[in-house]
Amino acid sequence: MPMNDLEFRTQMTGEIDKVIKHKSVTAFMEDNGFKAKFVGTKEVKIPDVDMLALGDYDREAGFAKGSVTVKNTVYSLTQDRGREFNIDREDDDETGVANLTGEVVSEFNRTKVVPEIDGYSISKVAAVAAAQENIITTEDYPIATKPYEAFDELFTKVNEITGGGMELVALVSYDYWAALKKSPEIKAIINQGEFKNGEVTRIVKKIDNVSIIPVPTESMYTVYETLDGKADTEGYAGGLVPGSGAKKIKMLMLSKDTARRVRKLEKVKIFTPDENQDMDAWKIQERLYYDVLVKKSRRVIPHALIEDGATPSA
Repeated sequence: MPMNDLEFRTQMTGEIDKVIKHKSVTAFMEDNGFKAKFVGTKEVKIPDVDMLALGDYDREAGFAKGSVTVKNTVYSLTQDRGREFNIDREDDDETGVANLTGEVVSEFNRTKVVPEIDGYSISKVAAVAAAQENIITTEDYPIATKPYEAFDELFTKVNEITGGGMELVALVSYDYWAALKKSPEIKAIINQGEFKNGEVTRIVKKIDNVSIIPVPTESMYTVYETLDGKADTEGYAGGLVPGSGAKKIKMLMLSKDTARRVRKLEKVKIFTPDENQDMDAWKIQERLYYDVLVKKSRRVIPHALIEDGATPSA
């Protein structure tokens, strides 16, 4: 028996959030409280705190005077994405339109939305690593022969910055992870542990307490081109494709609180066939307005292993 319209619409409105939090490999970026405040239609304000270090205490004059400076940095959101579908009234058939439409929305988010936001999120953090020159390449650390050396290099560099007190995450390609697991050096230090990724707590492999998160190849490029999805362009299919100069990311190591995925809007609008003025069909409109932000105080943290070689074709 199909759901009533109100129940169905309520369920579908939360579908984007549910799928992102349960399926995205970068859902942990949703957890980070940057105390963001929206100040405009495309802008979010995030505070950065700067303070002086310790000074000498003088027994007569007392404490060395210092100050705390809070600077609000305004970031612009760039990813305003959406898509509309129509499902003919007669396609309801025996399953009931609620079930059919729910399957369409769920599959769309799982196979199209999640890979896009994962790819964009990873590339955005990798761009920060590149800007800080925190990059090593497979020319110096071949995957086949030096996978552990690459891990140890990034682990050492990140811990030199963080002081070893932060929870670290390594987003890794499947081929790199396969090679790393064969390294004799990790046998004594690899174990299992819990990792909270969004609303889901998973059991993951850990090396030196770094949570290892394997990521599909399609979401592991340094640069993406965003296709507009319009019928009169080559980008009709929408989504992301590797952009000009893109390289494959084999490992991106960062502290769990390095980046924040800020979502200003996530909305599923559903119109019944009687409400739809264009077609005798259920109309589904989905919109997601977001971006990935890295605070200035965290920009030195992410480090990456990048594959040398030709730029992949789009």
